Formats: sequence, structure tokens, C-alpha cells
Amino acid sequence: MIASLRGKLRDNDGETIVVEVGGVGYQVFVSAAALGALPATDADVFLFVHSHFVKDEPIRLYGFMDAAERGLFQTLIDVQGVGPRVALAILAGLEPVELVRAISQSDVGRLTQIKGVGRKIAERLALELRDKITALPVSGRVPAPAPAGSPGVPTGPLGEVYGALLHAGYKPGEFAALVEKMDAKRPVPDLLREALAALRRK
Repeated sequence: MIASLRGKLRDNDGETIVVEVGGVGYQVFVSAAALGALPATDADVFLFVHSHFVKDEPIRLYGFMDAAERGLFQTLIDVQGVGPRVALAILAGLEPVELVRAISQSDVGRLTQIKGVGRKIAERLALELRDKITALPVSGRVPAPAPAGSPGVPTGPLGEVYGALLHAGYKPGEFAALVEKMDAKRPVPDLLREALAALRRK
């Protein structure tokens, strides 16, 4: 199984790219986030890769700029009816933090706003991943913290959590006291997962 690629970016058609490694060109389907972060053609590139195999079809490679997004992709395609292309559409349609919130809150309406996601798939995502999704790391895509200096807004790691929750659609009154009690020495992704789980239980 191919887990990552490091080489020269030789081609980019807006959906797939070709990465040359040791004289061999690998065609890779890339996420929207990876597509936006790719360097110019012939520059060095590194991708986290998921190797996808379906019987009687060639192996296809899917590339991501960080392991967290790849892990989210792999979790999505475990859901019945969600293939790689639908999973890429989901990742393109919602930021990871917002996606985690929508699934953990069983927000079917929000999920069906994503192109290619019908009500049946949205319901399956909410049902099968509701408890699992909050344990996934989203460190590579956590939004910037809320502006420092605002009344009641923490700084540092807790400020990042505060800003991520705002970005996900929560109101300060729902989470401010929760964030204030958190240990700022812990990793931001862990704090965010804890906060989302606590908010879902309310």
C-alpha cells in the first residue's frame, strides 16, 4: 500500500496530478485543500496518500496535504454509499471542524447542502459516525483563533479552541465557561474534540 509520495509535480489538470518519484509518474486524485496548496509544476511536493482498490478496477491514489484530512477521508468512505468521489466532495463542501460539528449534531440539513450528498447519505453519516467523528484529529485545518483582546476571549491554545467553536457556529454563551476550565498545556486538537463532545451532550 502506498501511504505517501515525495517527488516532482509533473502535471495538474485541476482534479488529478502526476507526481514523479524515481522516474515513475503516479496519478493522484487530490482533495480541494491539497489542490489549493500545491506548488508550481516541476516543484517538489509531498502528499499523504490513500490507496483505494476496488475489484476489477485499477488501484487509485488519493492525496492530501496532512494526515488528519486523510484520516477524515478514510472514515467517510467506510460509510455505505460514500465512495472516494463523494468523500472528496464532502471535504470540499465543509471545513473539517464544521463537518465534525454537523455529523456529531446529526445536522442532516447542513450535510445535504453539500453537492452530491442526498438525505439518505447524510442520515447514514450522522448515524454511523456521530460518536466516532469527534475522536478524529482536525489539527491541520483548525481555524485561526478569535481576535485577541476582545472581552472574555482567551489567548494562546484556548483562543484557538474558542475561535474554532465560533467558526463552527456555536455562540460564546454556549462554550465560554467550558473553554475557560480547560488545560492550555494540552494539544489544541484534543481540547477541541473534548469541547465538541461536551457540547453535543448538552
